[in-house]
Amino acid sequence: MYPENYLYSKEHEWIHVEDGVATLGITQFAQEELGEVVYLELPDVGDSFSVGEEIGTIESVKAVAELYTPVDGEVVGRNDAAMDAPEKVNEAPHDEGWLVKIKLTGEPPAGLMSADEYRTFTEQG
Repeated sequence: MYPENYLYSKEHEWIHVEDGVATLGITQFAQEELGEVVYLELPDVGDSFSVGEEIGTIESVKAVAELYTPVDGEVVGRNDAAMDAPEKVNEAPHDEGWLVKIKLTGEPPAGLMSADEYRTFTEQG
């Protein structure tokens, strides 16, 4: 359920780092908890953020959740297709439902969990 080559945060975001760019999204667990996603507010390309900052919101039929970045960097891509069709986040949260791409400007990601650690974390919650 959780790709092994991704890293996971306690806030239920995932990242996949490749060539200094982190693709960020929410996990399968998070989208199941939220229910049907109906609206995404994502940052603009060129915006910069530090670890732990709120970078957007995800609205579902049940709740509004904040999206936080687990890395320092500059937004270099935004999934406009998911903004136009938010159901992509429910249908493929670890694939077509990605949210933003962030060019890393700080230290490599720290304090994130492997897929196994995240699976254990969600089972304990």
